[in-house]
Amino acid sequence: MPGLHFDWGVAPYLEMHELQQRLVIARAENRIPNVLLTGEHPNVITLGRKTPDGDAYDERFDVVKVERGGEATYHGPGQIVAYPIIHLTQSRKDLHRFQRDLEEIGIRTLADFGIDGGRRDGLTGVWIGKRKVQSLGIAVRRWVTWHGLALNVATDLEPFRTFNPCGLDGQVMISMSEAVGRELDIGEVKQRLVAHASDLLPGGPFETGDLPKLDD
Repeated sequence: MPGLHFDWGVAPYLEMHELQQRLVIARAENRIPNVLLTGEHPNVITLGRKTPDGDAYDERFDVVKVERGGEATYHGPGQIVAYPIIHLTQSRKDLHRFQRDLEEIGIRTLADFGIDGGRRDGLTGVWIGKRKVQSLGIAVRRWVTWHGLALNVATDLEPFRTFNPCGLDGQVMISMSEAVGRELDIGEVKQRLVAHASDLLPGGPFETGDLPKLDD
């Protein structure tokens, strides 16, 4: 069955975190197809499993501990967040490959807007030169993926500078809009991102629609 793309628009992080958990269970039980969730979050800092203890965060933002890999990062308006809820089949049970696929989605999306993005040795995510434009962190339950990637499109980068995102100096972060010198339309960027996810991820193409009813 074809994959499903659902865009939530703008919604609080915890609301989408709870939805992901329900979708993971439904996917593991084969009650739904593979799903690609996209949208934006209001200002929030999330702490991955490798976040060091004792760091201080700006009191303006909610702080949430989560199950994904990686350290702390920021989500906010102007940033596309994508959560693939995908059952990795026997031939694709390779988490390193899955992470490289998430990076490739970002690299191809940047190329559509004339931006030369790539990887850096020893570091995850997508980079424009020495500045980071896309972060990623995943979790897996019963070989179903959740969490995913965050691509800075027209993001206010100031919140990144209040802590060390992904253990890096906050000045390292960049947005696509800053890279091209004009504000990009997030809907247009999202359309290209979903198209590349459809080409690269198991379960594609992802057809945009509403989520099926989930039985609790």
